[in-house]
Formats: sequence, C-alpha cells, structure tokens
Amino acid sequence: MNVLCRVLATVVVPLLVPLAVAQAAYPDKPIRLIVAAGPAGTGPDMAARTLAPGVSSLLGQQIIIDNRGGASGIIGCELAAKASPDGYTLLLGAQGPMTILPHLRKQLTYDTLKDFAPIGGIVTLSQVLIARSAVPFTTIKELIALAKAQPGKLNYASAGNGATNNLAMELFKSMADVNIMHVPYKGQDLALNDLLGGRMDLTFNAIHTALPQIKAGRVRVLGISGAKRLSVLADVPTISEAGVPGFETGQWYGLLAPAKTPRPIIARLNGALVTALQAADVKSRFEAQGATLVASSPEEFAVFVRREFEKNGKAVKLAGLEAN
Repeated sequence: MNVLCRVLATVVVPLLVPLAVAQAAYPDKPIRLIVAAGPAGTGPDMAARTLAPGVSSLLGQQIIIDNRGGASGIIGCELAAKASPDGYTLLLGAQGPMTILPHLRKQLTYDTLKDFAPIGGIVTLSQVLIARSAVPFTTIKELIALAKAQPGKLNYASAGNGATNNLAMELFKSMADVNIMHVPYKGQDLALNDLLGGRMDLTFNAIHTALPQIKAGRVRVLGISGAKRLSVLADVPTISEAGVPGFETGQWYGLLAPAKTPRPIIARLNGALVTALQAADVKSRFEAQGATLVASSPEEFAVFVRREFEKNGKAVKLAGLEAN
C-alpha cells in the first residue's frame, strides 16, 4: 500500500501543483465579459459597463466587454457555455436567454442549470405596469374590476410572444383572474409607441424607458412588478400590495462562468463583484435606472436562477406558448 501511495503521489502531485499555482495567480491577463442579452446601449450593456471598471480595478486586469446579443442572446450564452473554464471568459446573464428561451427553443446547445457556474447576482429590475393616459381607471383594483365586468375588452401590448412583458402580463391575468387581450409587437419600442398613440390600453415596461413618459404625464402608472417600492417612483405601490397579493416578476442580471470553473476563481470573482457593487457611484447609477442591487453569493445566485427557471417555465405554459 505504501508503495502504491508513493507512486500515486509522484503522478498526481505534479499535475496538481501547476493548477494550484495558476489559480493563485489568477487573473494574469484580460478577462472577456460576454453580454448575451442585448447590443451596445441596451440595459444589459449598460449594466456591464457600470460594473466593469470596479471589478477590473479590484482584479488588476482589464475587463473586455463582448456584446453578443444575436438570436435573442442565444449566441452569447452558447459561446460562454463552450468557453474554457479558466475564469477568463465570463457571462453577464439575463432572464430572457437564461430562463425563458430554454422553454421556447428545443434545439438550444446550452443548459442553463448545467453548463454555467453562478458567480453572483448583480441587480433585479422591476417593470412598471402602465396604461394609456385616457383609460377609465387609476388603480390596479379598478383595472381588475373593469376587466372582470367587460372580459376581453381591454388589450395589452408586448414586445412579442415569450417576451418578458408578455409573460409578466400573463402571470398578472392568471393571478387576478381576468381576460385581457394580447397584441404582440416586434419589439417594445413599437408596443410603447402604440400605447402612447392610444391604440393600446396596457403594457409592462422597463423603468428606465417608461420613467420619462410617466413624468411627462403621457402614460398612467399603475404598479411596480417587483417585491419592493422604488425610490424613483416612491408613491407608486407594488402590484402585490395594490391588489394582486404575491405578484412579483421582473428582469435581472447576474455574473456566470462556464461550468467546472475552479471554486477559488469563482470565490475571487464573487468577492470583486460584491465589493464593486458597494461603490457609491455604481449604486447611484443602478438606482437611477430603477434597479435593486443584489450582490449575492454563488450559492444564493444558483438558487435564484433555478427558481427563475422554474417560474418562467410555468409562465410560458400560462401564456399558451410551445417550444419550437
């Protein structure tokens, strides 16, 4: 037995020493951060560029942002999933490609729950339920009462079948037990334009894009989709407290690495992420967009992603959507 142990030691230890040295020196070159949910200037890109300088400074290496929003984020997720698990390719993941599209696409080449190592949550972003300015209701309860009295009369616009705001409204309809007609558009800009033009009654929208319209009085805001009120709209209640108890949905961004990335590297990245999110300028920039900072541990983020994956799977079924 002693001879066997000595033989194994001469074989295994030399293999482990370079790995340990490499992990201790990490990072010693620039890190690529793939942004899979949108092109330059969109919410995910803005989140990456808000976060990258702080993380880069803490790690002592440049963070190179690589926007890969094609195919609704599928291309970026595929690239990240297939990358070497050495900590030099990371993914800024978001709700759509990570927890919605897997329920809508049969031929995805990545598995959200198996192919990624969660590093930590960054932010959650509530949506706002807004209505055209001339609707005959001002609160969630009044909306529900009208929808029950006249089933199918009201309509809502979405960015398309399976979009975040489509699933949010289908969840709202199910929990409030109302019938509101869905009108899908090819993008949220078109949906919002028709709401502003009075052709649509309702839509869920991202805070940062809806806020100027709300402040200008061009739309009526009814509620916040998240669990808490927001400082930028302090007088607007959550939908849960306004009449649909337990309602909660929204967008989120988080940091992930390819599966099998060594734990010491994951821990190093999480520490840099959490510290960067505590910087005053980072907090203020995210809060101005209506975002809530998360700064979770890898374990907490893993639980969150699984919960979101399962929740959105149910929402896809509620919306009557099928994988293709």
